[in-house]
Amino acid sequence: MSLPKHAVNHLYDYRKAISSKPFSARGKNVVRCQCCLLAEQFCTCADRTQVNSELAFLLIMYDDEVLKPSNSGRLIADIIPDTHAYIWSRNEPNRKMLSIINDPQYQAYLIFPAEYAIANQTVVSHVDPAELPVGKKPLFIVLDGSWREAIKMFRKSEYLHHLPMFSFSPESAASYALRKGARDFQLGTAEVASLALFAAGEPENAAVLQAWFALFVESSLHGRSRNKREELVVLEELKGQYLATLAVKK
Repeated sequence: MSLPKHAVNHLYDYRKAISSKPFSARGKNVVRCQCCLLAEQFCTCADRTQVNSELAFLLIMYDDEVLKPSNSGRLIADIIPDTHAYIWSRNEPNRKMLSIINDPQYQAYLIFPAEYAIANQTVVSHVDPAELPVGKKPLFIVLDGSWREAIKMFRKSEYLHHLPMFSFSPESAASYALRKGARDFQLGTAEVASLALFAAGEPENAAVLQAWFALFVESSLHGRSRNKREELVVLEELKGQYLATLAVKK
């Protein structure tokens, strides 16, 4: 039985409904699953499994980011149950989004490179949920868009400037093959979330998300052009690796 739609799925439906014209992207003629946005023959929805996590995520997405098949932000919601998603607005921030950021059950952290912190903004390199007051849950805020868009969202959103900034420098370069950034620290959104999970004490969940991301990337590439029959074994191997990470969780 498939899982119900999550926050990013609902945001996709909303953004698509208010669009004045169909969103055009590379591979626009591909017949896609309307949930995972992969080509139907490579749909991964049947394998989507959520884990138990003591962490929460909030995706602030730049305008049409949620419509892009290459977006990996939805993978976070695939795996982490307590995930929220909203479209960024420069002039009128979503009130529900602001209420989540300020909800007393959460301690919000903005995931962003420390070099962009404003004056007096706290920067932390790790988060330990056990050190928070009783009843507080870490809420990781991720700005989801191109690197230029993410910088714009941060600079134009004063409600983010008082939050502690969670910053880390991964030792390895991004493996994101769809829309890789120009600099090594520019990771795919799901990669950023995976690093956050690891740094916040949930390495097994980080491994699940990493494996889910790897399957997503390969499935996306096959849906574009790399669809030779002999190459499908790679997909099966990645699916097996993903299922193995779930088995470790259990």
